[in-house]
Amino acid sequence: MTTSPSSAPVALHPVIDQVTQRIVERSRSLRSNYLAQLEKMRGRGPRRASLSCANQAHANAAMDSGTKIWLNQAQKPNIGIVTAYNDMLSAHQPYESYPQQIREAALRFGATAQVAGAVPAMCDGVTQGRPGMELSLFSRDVIAQATAVALSHDAFDATVCLGICDKIVPGLLIGALAFGHLPTVFIPAGPMGSGLSNKEKAAVRERYAQGKATKEELLAAESAAYHSAGTCTFYGTANSNQMLLEAMGLHLPGAAFVHPSDPLRGALTDAAVERVLQLTEQSGNYKPIGQLVNEKTIVNAVIALLATGGSTNHTIHWIAVARAAGILIDWQDFDELSSVVPLLTRVYPNGTADVNAFEAAGGPTFVMRELLSAGLMHGDVMTVYGDQGLHSHTGRPVLTEAGQVAWEALPALSTDTAVMRNVTEPFAATGGLRLLQGNLGRAIVKASAVPEDAWIIQAPAKVFSSQDALVNAYKAGELNQDFVAVVIFQGPQANGMPELHHFTPVLGSLMSAGYKVALVTDGRMSGASGKVPAALHVSPEVAQGGPLGKVRDGDLIELNVHTGELRALVDEHEWAQRDVQALNKEEVFGFGRDLFAAQRRVVTAPEHGASTLFID
Repeated sequence: MTTSPSSAPVALHPVIDQVTQRIVERSRSLRSNYLAQLEKMRGRGPRRASLSCANQAHANAAMDSGTKIWLNQAQKPNIGIVTAYNDMLSAHQPYESYPQQIREAALRFGATAQVAGAVPAMCDGVTQGRPGMELSLFSRDVIAQATAVALSHDAFDATVCLGICDKIVPGLLIGALAFGHLPTVFIPAGPMGSGLSNKEKAAVRERYAQGKATKEELLAAESAAYHSAGTCTFYGTANSNQMLLEAMGLHLPGAAFVHPSDPLRGALTDAAVERVLQLTEQSGNYKPIGQLVNEKTIVNAVIALLATGGSTNHTIHWIAVARAAGILIDWQDFDELSSVVPLLTRVYPNGTADVNAFEAAGGPTFVMRELLSAGLMHGDVMTVYGDQGLHSHTGRPVLTEAGQVAWEALPALSTDTAVMRNVTEPFAATGGLRLLQGNLGRAIVKASAVPEDAWIIQAPAKVFSSQDALVNAYKAGELNQDFVAVVIFQGPQANGMPELHHFTPVLGSLMSAGYKVALVTDGRMSGASGKVPAALHVSPEVAQGGPLGKVRDGDLIELNVHTGELRALVDEHEWAQRDVQALNKEEVFGFGRDLFAAQRRVVTAPEHGASTLFID
């Protein structure tokens, strides 16, 4: 393999340095304990050699005779494959053939590989607006636990993780960090080809909400947008995951958005197998994931999210990921970094382009090169590839005539400045997310998706306790006015914090009709939050007595992205006297929700990762 040339050292921006040092100090004790545990987990030679003969016989019983000889000798490294394959998720369907390819590649490189286990992987696109969406957030922690179960056999010297979407990558990463003594590489599968544009798809959704398009027309539009194997092409949580893994150096450089059917895709998978074997203890170049993922790496991930206008879900997920590595971050860190990180991309819902256009314009490696050149990322980090820190991840992968992967330098300028720009001429001087605070609590807004003329809104509240209640009010003609939709009891303890896209076409339609509308909720919206100004993840949630539960119909609500304010403009004395609305605590049954009652009771607040694994 070849690497792109390293860049000359550039001084780190002082705000990024300050935030990083604050995280280091805040995390010092927890991180030290985590690293001490990793040291205890280190082995001497192949892990399989420590198993008893009975253990080994069970682990090797189903393997072919040639592989079994190597496994029984316990002298070669063995890769544990953790896969999120299923054929309902278009993004994960290509993974069906990956384990066989990985096993064959491992044998060529003098090692073995086994599927250690599979993890559940639900599709949020299928469960939107349905009861099953109430399991979505909790599935991340189930995936983390399933990853730990898969690796618990202690028969592996390295891990490859096969996953792309929403909660799946954070869950796999949290689980892998629990086995942080193992080198780990994530292997993506790439996006589907471009279909119906996201702008056209959104327009049909709005027309359907208005009663101007039939269900058949809506299904045809949706099917033209989501049409084949590969990741959905808008820049939501799934594709944000891929950007963040690139910025953390956990992919081979530039692997994220190569199409499933491109020959380069298969070559990158083989190269990832070769590379993870070069990081094992036996290789003499030991790089376990628990050491690669450190405070600087986490900051780089947040910066990549901000520079690309990525998913609001990661203001929850990456807090949990960081905690799994003994690192503590919060929304103040996101906000301060956002104040100095420029917005370099316009990808739907922050623009009209899809991720294929993003990749063609330069992709993640271009973004990282630009940020590094301006001192806006930590370059001095370990990664799974190269010896030049994150600078090793600023070249584009290409397939050589010999069928091998090489990396070439990117052009100096973006090939499409409507999609991606250089750091000297960004779309905006600040990043895609902002922290909002006030007498309603703390919240996150995806500023990059919202037109700047909608960054300030003052309008009367209309309070709803469910998505359906809002949609029904729209159908009854009750929302043809300026208003702020206050949707409560949508936090993790109330109902598992489902994504609230069921009513986004309604709010978008009202906004298109000229009304000033906004959303304030203790729920979440994900990477596809769209053009409506939305204060999300309001904490503390109403089910825990959060002040958002004091809002009544007609209260004047102010949401100001410029100043970071989120307030109910109500007399202070009256506000202090009001009670918070009480959650109806009827038992929840159906669609498996009753099995998650314990998680709803113990889950932490969104700013602490909405986690059931790390209890405050």
